[in-house]
Amino acid sequence: MQFDLATARADTPGVAHVVHLNNAGASLAPRVVTEAMTAHLTLESTVGAYEAAERAQSAVGRAHHAVARLLGARSDEIAIVDSATRAWGLALASIPLKAGDRVLVSPVEYGSNHLSLLHLAERTGVRLEFLPVDANGLVDPAALEQRLDDRVKLVAMAHVPMHDGLVNPVARVGELVRRTDALFLVDACQSVGQLPVDVREIDCDLLVGCGRKYLRGPRGTGFLYVRSAVADRLTPTVAGLDGIQWDAGGYRFAPGARRFETWEANAAARIGLGVAVDYALGWGVERTWQRIRTLAADLRADLAAMPGVTVEDRGVERCGNVAVTFDGLDPFHVRGELLRAGINTWVCLDNAACQDMRQRGLSRLLRISVHYYNSESELERLRCALDRLTTGSKATVFA
Repeated sequence: MQFDLATARADTPGVAHVVHLNNAGASLAPRVVTEAMTAHLTLESTVGAYEAAERAQSAVGRAHHAVARLLGARSDEIAIVDSATRAWGLALASIPLKAGDRVLVSPVEYGSNHLSLLHLAERTGVRLEFLPVDANGLVDPAALEQRLDDRVKLVAMAHVPMHDGLVNPVARVGELVRRTDALFLVDACQSVGQLPVDVREIDCDLLVGCGRKYLRGPRGTGFLYVRSAVADRLTPTVAGLDGIQWDAGGYRFAPGARRFETWEANAAARIGLGVAVDYALGWGVERTWQRIRTLAADLRADLAAMPGVTVEDRGVERCGNVAVTFDGLDPFHVRGELLRAGINTWVCLDNAACQDMRQRGLSRLLRISVHYYNSESELERLRCALDRLTTGSKATVFA
């Protein structure tokens, strides 16, 4: 069935003002999301924030159910927090680890996650080891299997990295980890909303994501999935009123993922997240994934044919994140020229993916990330702008 691009763009006011190809950073929100959030903020200013939250209790709580449906989870396995970095930190700090335990991670981890892991190793004495990758840059399941033993207590990896188009084989990794007593933590920030993500299929214990990227929700929203069977093994470092239950002997942590939540929350943002996820489900992630993948594949082919342009993506299955470098041109200069032409992209620095990018000798690259609402004419506009840049003056040299 032909994709209804006209409706997707009519629902997205921002496309009238900019060619937005920074969806891996934050997508343009659909009108229904901004209208729902604006209506709630207006209500807060009229009746009071607490009172507005009481009136909108169902809408505020919708985010848990929507995210659970998206991930194939139960709503009590979902905690809503203010960012994926927060979700990752909460999950990591709750795992009982001690000196000598082994933690295996992928070399494409996001910089904030990598820092949390380094900080964990310094505080606890755990051994941090990077997983081997194959010739395509993917975590190698066969090599992983050889490394798994009873000292491995955690395996953590990005489903899709922030600086590359590859899609890691998380389901195969989950299958291997499940044979051990280790926990499996997945960073799905770049994949949730872009491609189908099912926690049962992946067989992970913990998964983090955020609203602002391919889900097209508001900034300041993140979520944490916690498999119900492992929740009692996790001890949050912060106890909040929504995360505990009082009893005669004092208190105990709430069951499931809710133990990670605190009482205070941005009600408008939570409403926006729930609306955004429902909107994504209405389109069908399988359906929008096909369009994203096709747009990105066509763009990669065109960019690879341009003189002076190198497509840096790896993997077998590739997603909507397209990474490129330029002969003699600084990606910051390229991004600035594209901005002046009304085209949004982003520059990824090696501090955001330091292990992988430094191993590959990349200090920065331009990330072009497409979404289903992008049109073929927008991508042609990008191609023409890049062609002018790469074949014209190269005064700004990549230092």
